[in-house]
Amino acid sequence: MIVVIDYNVGNVKSVCNAFKHIGCESKLSKEAGTIENASGIVLPGVAAFGYAINALGPLAELIREFALNGKPLLGICVGYQMLFESSSEYGRHKGLGLVSGNVGPIPPGRVIPHMGWNLVELPEDMDLFAGLGNQKHFYFAHSFCADVKDAGAKIAYTDYGFELAASIQKANIYGTQFHPEKSGKAGLKILQNFYDICKRGAP
Repeated sequence: MIVVIDYNVGNVKSVCNAFKHIGCESKLSKEAGTIENASGIVLPGVAAFGYAINALGPLAELIREFALNGKPLLGICVGYQMLFESSSEYGRHKGLGLVSGNVGPIPPGRVIPHMGWNLVELPEDMDLFAGLGNQKHFYFAHSFCADVKDAGAKIAYTDYGFELAASIQKANIYGTQFHPEKSGKAGLKILQNFYDICKRGAP
């Protein structure tokens, strides 16, 4: 069973609906026991980083422990950004610290927020992109982005006037800056791939 973390921030229900659409069992929950027994968890989010991390409250440590125990974790949008060490969005905020790097504003000279479809180059060795080929378009909606510093992380990039980290994988920890639940067939394939990862266990 995949558990989508229920913390009243943004796109939680749309993620659940996307899993349901492709026939994958998921549950929206904030109960510690349910989360601990999940085969994998999804941390969505559409909000400012500080608001989202505060909304998690004690769930933040539970999510950290889950991931550090080797179980699959997928962060989406702000949920992806919270995987990192910190963010400078409206002040300095500490993240989950599961991936080395920090979140800062998209550099000036680009349209902000970044909203719409961008082509992402898909490395062959990233599990979320199995069966998707070398590149696909995904839907983005954000004003801040991650500067990934983790030598253990694989990164998929998109060109937004600079190399923007669109997705990461660090062992059992996965993240997408884009919204797979809003990205058509390619996005649904990513959710299916994550479900399959959870079924067979973390890498």
